[in-house]
Amino acid sequence: MKTNIAVFFGCRSVEHEVSIISAVQAMRAINREKYDVTPVYVTKNGEMYTGENLFTIENYRDLPALLKAAEPVTFIKQGGSVFMKYLNSGLFSKKKDVQVDLAFPVVHGTNCEDGTMAGYFEFLGLPYISCDILSAAVGMDKAVFKEVLKSAGLSVLGCVTFRSREYMTDKAAVTAEITEKIGFPLIIKPVNLGSSVGITKVNSADELDSAITLAASFTDRILAEHAITNLREINCSVLGDADECEASVCEEPFMHDEILSYEDKYMSGSKGGSKGMASLGRKIPADLPEEKSEEIRKLACDVFKAINASGVVRIDFMIDCDTNKVYANEINTIPGSLAFYLWEATGLKYTDMIDRLAEVAFRRQRERDNLTFTIDTNILSGVSFGTKGAKGAKL
Repeated sequence: MKTNIAVFFGCRSVEHEVSIISAVQAMRAINREKYDVTPVYVTKNGEMYTGENLFTIENYRDLPALLKAAEPVTFIKQGGSVFMKYLNSGLFSKKKDVQVDLAFPVVHGTNCEDGTMAGYFEFLGLPYISCDILSAAVGMDKAVFKEVLKSAGLSVLGCVTFRSREYMTDKAAVTAEITEKIGFPLIIKPVNLGSSVGITKVNSADELDSAITLAASFTDRILAEHAITNLREINCSVLGDADECEASVCEEPFMHDEILSYEDKYMSGSKGGSKGMASLGRKIPADLPEEKSEEIRKLACDVFKAINASGVVRIDFMIDCDTNKVYANEINTIPGSLAFYLWEATGLKYTDMIDRLAEVAFRRQRERDNLTFTIDTNILSGVSFGTKGAKGAKL
């Protein structure tokens, strides 16, 4: 009997469209001899739909038509199993609830990749591919991520974080703190967004206000960090869990500006960005000395373990070419295109990578099933209720 994988994608995120591209790629790669695949498109309003038309990327050009042909659904737990329930099914409908064995979130950004969707699956008791709630939340929050890595003894750039309201209340004070602690040039970025959305390189104080205003349009928490002037960006993927993981080969993305932009990542190399992160211009493997490549791959596994990650992630590193020092920059707990291109370059086919991810997810669920989450007792049986509240039995 085949395992039924529900692939979740879309969601209320600025990376909504990127998620669709990544998910369609993933669904094409899933081994249909081992798995049944149920697409679950989450709209920008949080509504869930399924249907055969969701497998085809061209259909998303006309969303109203797409949703009209799709079926609204929700998920319920019943008798120890999780089912996808059709919302428009009536008493005489031929649509039957579909049992789901594994959730595969291919989502990017806030309101989904940040632990929100992991929490939904854990509430249902549904095994899922990707990081758990805490590691996903840590990975999404760039400031917390830096603090966790610092506590683990890993190298990160120093930063200043502040709220947009703080800046609007006292621009001079925030500007002074950034100038004193970070200096120029620097990078301004939203604390909890990916895909280079809202990021600006700032070379002087005159450019600071517009950069902060842009970042504040996406989030209320903003981060300022030093900009390395003689920089190489190197990415590496990690697959597995904190007990057993391995790193891919390294890549060096090609930038058209001083920082890697959203356009660099998703709009280059393919018409309309239909290949997602797989379309980015890059050198694989990165042109690095073997010792430096191994250093970064080991660091990638150290970062993965430090946040107790699971599934497949991509970690972005920075090399200061003046000092040859490597800094961990960010982690993508559900990377664009699931970083399959890095694993194919490492010798692991996309289809086999998904098999590995499923194994990791089921192993985690088996381990959690052996944990105790409830106490087999009922304190309410010995409590009397009255107008003055509950009163326990005397000991």
